[in-house]
Amino acid sequence: MTVHTVTPLDGALPVPERVWYASYGSNMHMDRLAAYIAGGRPPGAARTYPGCRDRRAPERSIAVELAGRLYFATESAVWTGGRGLYDPTAPGRMRGRAHLVTVGQISDIAAQEMYGEPGRDLDLTAVLREGRSEVGPGRYETLICPGTIEGIPVLTFTAPWRLQDVDVLMPSAAYLRYLAGGLLESGPWEKQDIANYLAACPGAAGSWTARQVLELLAADIGQ
Repeated sequence: MTVHTVTPLDGALPVPERVWYASYGSNMHMDRLAAYIAGGRPPGAARTYPGCRDRRAPERSIAVELAGRLYFATESAVWTGGRGLYDPTAPGRMRGRAHLVTVGQISDIAAQEMYGEPGRDLDLTAVLREGRSEVGPGRYETLICPGTIEGIPVLTFTAPWRLQDVDVLMPSAAYLRYLAGGLLESGPWEKQDIANYLAACPGAAGSWTARQVLELLAADIGQ
């Protein structure tokens, strides 16, 4: 399977009907994403999600790489341990899974990531013009548009700070298992490569070895 890369922004984009939601955390895993879209409590989670107004599954899901870095920081109330965040300014390449969804769906997913209620579309004008827009101070309220795939804008959300501005925090085993499983589902990456990638991310590095991540992935497959 192909790893898609992004065509950088070249001027402002019109607000579309559909976008690529570039997930890089637990929403790479389709079971997890389904709870955000259709509502429900995914396996191993402590929270039930209300779901999106539009409960249709993504039209497509593809493997992507974005410029920047995945890191783990701030404690997750859902998973405990550090949560996955994205610094588009950090050197490196971040792996993810982009889901083709409506603007309403990505708006409702973003609301649920901040423990809010879905129901209001995000104003994407600024992020499609500048590539970045802070719609709030929260950890997933900074919108990033690194460019397009097949002419459709790619959007993700992260914290307003940079990797160098925050203390990293070790992610939990359950969380890493979901991330590894989501990357494996995406198709192009082998298990050992996934384990090497996650074990090297700030927050996991020095606390998790590639061998330990591989064991988590093996346990997930066996369930």
